[in-house]
Amino acid sequence: NGLIIEDVTVGDGPIAKTGKRLGMRYIGKLENGKQFDANTSGKAFTFVLGRGEVIKGWDQGLVGMHVGGERRLTIPAPLAYGNQKLPGIPKGSTLKFDVKLVSVN
Repeated sequence: NGLIIEDVTVGDGPIAKTGKRLGMRYIGKLENGKQFDANTSGKAFTFVLGRGEVIKGWDQGLVGMHVGGERRLTIPAPLAYGNQKLPGIPKGSTLKFDVKLVSVN
């Protein structure tokens, strides 16, 4: 499906599974390197894995991560925002995320 998952650091904490609430740190960039979003301090971004609360590339690309782990996700447009244009994200964009899993509940 075009999703590229690269483990940068393999964590040793609890594992991310569908139905669990994950706490994430992340930096989102376009293919040209321009940053469009980030959560690197303050309260972590949280969501329930596999419930469609985030883009498909996250729901698929974070399964199996362990707390403390870091991944680089390259997410093609169909698994991101497709042909939808968003502030800072042109339609049809492939997105790159550097993510760190900080909690699983």
